[in-house]
Amino acid sequence: DRVSILCHNGLPFFELLFGCAKAGVVLVPLNWRQTPSELVPLLDDCDPRLLFHDGPTADLATALAAARPVPLVPILADGAAAAPGSFQALVDAQDDPGDWPLDWPAEGVWYMLYTSGTTGLPKAVLQTFAMAYGNHINLAGATDLTSRDVTPNYLPLFHTAGINLHTMPTLIVGGSVKVLPGFDPDRLLDLIGGGELTALLAVPAVYQALSIHPKFASTDLTKVRSWTSGGAPLPDAVLDLYLSRGAAICQGYGMTETGPTVFLMDPDNVTAKPGSVGKPWMMTRIRIVDAEGHDVERGDSGELLMKGPNITPGYFNRPEATAAALDADGWLHSGDVARQDDDGYVYIVDRIKDMYISGGENVYPAEVENLLHSHPDVHEAAVVGVADERWGEVGRAYLIAAPGRAIDADAIIAYCRENLAAYKVPKSVRVVTELPRTPAGKVKKHELLAAENEQ
Repeated sequence: DRVSILCHNGLPFFELLFGCAKAGVVLVPLNWRQTPSELVPLLDDCDPRLLFHDGPTADLATALAAARPVPLVPILADGAAAAPGSFQALVDAQDDPGDWPLDWPAEGVWYMLYTSGTTGLPKAVLQTFAMAYGNHINLAGATDLTSRDVTPNYLPLFHTAGINLHTMPTLIVGGSVKVLPGFDPDRLLDLIGGGELTALLAVPAVYQALSIHPKFASTDLTKVRSWTSGGAPLPDAVLDLYLSRGAAICQGYGMTETGPTVFLMDPDNVTAKPGSVGKPWMMTRIRIVDAEGHDVERGDSGELLMKGPNITPGYFNRPEATAAALDADGWLHSGDVARQDDDGYVYIVDRIKDMYISGGENVYPAEVENLLHSHPDVHEAAVVGVADERWGEVGRAYLIAAPGRAIDADAIIAYCRENLAAYKVPKSVRVVTELPRTPAGKVKKHELLAAENEQ
């Protein structure tokens, strides 16, 4: 059986997560930012026996139950009386279970996470107990987590980072987690400066937001011993800024399908190997292959493949998607272009689907975006390929201006011409106030392209 939950960050989520493990029930967290029209197909897909919800999501849950009948179980606010049928009433009604007859097979499914697919219905990634263990070994080993560590949880708990980066590895080693309502740069900088955190895991958008906050300049970053980044390439300019303040941000790589931790850079080589996500950690094997599936030479780019106990067995109710992602030998095809240097360090070049071809040359937007982030007038950048009659595709840059600065499109293009091959230079610039992002902070480039197509 499966049960779904619409819940903001808080202890009830983890009570349900661990309770489902004990009961042998599969938990399905849902994105409370989505609309009923987006969520009803997911309920049809996972067919939950119950839908738990907190106070802020009560109206959304009611709308879902009206559109697609499912029993609702409200999670009441702290201090509220345990009303009949509520989560608290169910907990209070339980006798002492004593010793649970636990049977947690490594390949048993613990919970499922829907990915924000760029096309079609999102897929539910099966998350097993082995994945939780493999991710813990990889992340805890890379960051030297111990029972003395304190990490913050500020990402939503329907996302793998909120569960498997911010929380589970720390809890497994006996550390402490500060569960925050969400990302608040003011609050996070207070925790950092107050010495209340020992490790921080974030996406580049978080590091950028912290860097422009008024408190950033006076915050002692050295009170946090471990800094890590993932989800998207960390711009060199952001890395250099934090290094100048005594914080060596280690870039990592992973996916919902990989638990997520596969790579994480070691702090000693952050400056020696800029841009690298490090080497694969203990529980994961990798290959980098060409279009025919043959291993490429060291230094050459190809698709990254991964295999290990931290890899998902597939997608719920999606055998075709599972077969497309996992080959007959159990290798997960990431859809990401990577290369490995002679020392074994891996660099993520870009998403295969984000790459575009201009005049017969492959262009990886991540390289162009990294350069754009180094321009003093640019705070954030996203590059997509758009149709062009002459070249097939050309780059278009979407830019957010740095605080107190203005963007001159001609100057930006000239800056790119000075530092990039001609075919990589964006042919147009759009100045925007925000970029569409997933809950994990990744730019939704398909939405940028969709907006272009509508125009």
